[in-house]
Amino acid sequence: MLPLKDKDRPIAVALLGAGCCPRCILRFCCVSLQSAYRQPHEDILLELQRFIHAKVADESCGTAEEIPTDSPPCKKVRVETEQGGELPEGGEEISVVEGKSKICVVCLGVLQDFCNKDFAKKVAETVTSEKYEFDSLVLSVSLPAQLSVREHSAWLLIKTKVREKGLCLGKDDIIQVKEAFKWILQSLLSQQLGVPVVSKSPLEVSVGFTHPETDGDCHFLAAACSGCFKPAKNKLSLFTRMAVAKALERISEESFRRKFPCPPCPPATKCTVQEVQCLHAPVFVAGRYNKFSRTLPQTPWVIDGERRMESSVEELITTPLLASFQAEGFNFSSSGREDVDVRTLGNGRPFAVELLNPHRTRFSPAEVRKIQEAINKSSDKIGVRDLQIVTRDAVGHMKEGEEEKTKSYSALIWTHKAIEEQDLEFINDIKDLSIAQKTPLRVLHRRPLAVRQRVIHTMATRFRDNHHFYLQLRTQAGTYIKEFVHGDFGRTKPSLGDLMKMETDILELDVESVDVDWPPVVTDPGSGENPDLPGSPQHGGTP
Repeated sequence: MLPLKDKDRPIAVALLGAGCCPRCILRFCCVSLQSAYRQPHEDILLELQRFIHAKVADESCGTAEEIPTDSPPCKKVRVETEQGGELPEGGEEISVVEGKSKICVVCLGVLQDFCNKDFAKKVAETVTSEKYEFDSLVLSVSLPAQLSVREHSAWLLIKTKVREKGLCLGKDDIIQVKEAFKWILQSLLSQQLGVPVVSKSPLEVSVGFTHPETDGDCHFLAAACSGCFKPAKNKLSLFTRMAVAKALERISEESFRRKFPCPPCPPATKCTVQEVQCLHAPVFVAGRYNKFSRTLPQTPWVIDGERRMESSVEELITTPLLASFQAEGFNFSSSGREDVDVRTLGNGRPFAVELLNPHRTRFSPAEVRKIQEAINKSSDKIGVRDLQIVTRDAVGHMKEGEEEKTKSYSALIWTHKAIEEQDLEFINDIKDLSIAQKTPLRVLHRRPLAVRQRVIHTMATRFRDNHHFYLQLRTQAGTYIKEFVHGDFGRTKPSLGDLMKMETDILELDVESVDVDWPPVVTDPGSGENPDLPGSPQHGGTP
């Protein structure tokens, strides 16, 4: 039995006469009992008619007092409206036992034809065909914006009825179409898929509806509330649900009634399902990579639409990940980056990959190790260690205090003037040297012009010959090492050339360590140690 009260009767009579479906009538009566909406459409209609018939009867059926509430409904119920007992616009007498249901003037069929097992089965088949790994899902619904206009119209229709009874019905008290739809479909979908449909889940199943016939319902709002509708690059229409809702808050009741019929005009067609889409939340994979090549960029190198290098660190790492997780895309990030001609040795550089819409998400540690092995076997130009699945929040650790971290480098330096070993001794004594670096000319096309203060914490030299020596540095993260060595036409002050009072340049550069304590070390369960990488730093060493 429906949880309706006497105060709901005039609302039910008015809306049934206006062409609303039984579930929309429950919404406007503020029925929040979910099981009421899950009853078959015909059963709700029959109960509504009995509820109305208990109080309202025409002369052929006698008075309300003479008719038991559980007796069969009389054949016709005449609906009163705000206009002194006149019928709604376009309405005649309402048949109590209807044949084929008419399309609801408010929900446009959403709560009539898409709340059954057949539709739930179609949605479930779509989800199953995508072959996601999931143990729960969340259902989202996208409705045409004009439903808000039609609901506003129906609300204005019943306002007078409610006031006549000395009651108040706030628009916010009405159960939303979207909410009622979810109450019904969530249960049916859960039965079909055998998993719970919850309010928060990595897998989102979205059902989108459209109704081209009534697209014009919103257009009058643009003239009445022009400030609510502004073009947006990522929106196909001005009339978004948010914009329409804002306009309905601003427009006066009188102005609305002049521009739009109350109740809404009956539609000739019902809503259609535009699409059923599945989207899984991203999965984040982190690790550390070594780069052993001086001809490999970190990311794809494309200049003026032309590719300059055949591969990149990013691609060598993400290609096996995309295949394993069956993901549709990715975002790659790392703790800093090296130039194409710079190697990254030592423990490697921390990186994270955000895998978009992955269909496979459950991996054991052993399976993740196999992915790492596949990456390492795919090329001798890179190596990956400590590969692991992490959370979104954990990725933030990689960027925290990035400029306060330190990085260590080794470089092969050339000097224009001949040098002796003792000429380098003073460099070893320099500690915490502050330098000012104007944005280097080589990156000025992609970095804003600025002067950045950086610190060279320590330097150590090793003499090679009269024009070459090795330089080891530990610096503040974000320091441009090449520019510190050659000065970048005076844009870095002081430079190594300034300190040595001669022209200097850098021939080779290696990143020896990135001092970021993330991600955690992953140990090999067999040995208890981190497995060696192919082409490990031992084979490269200091230049």
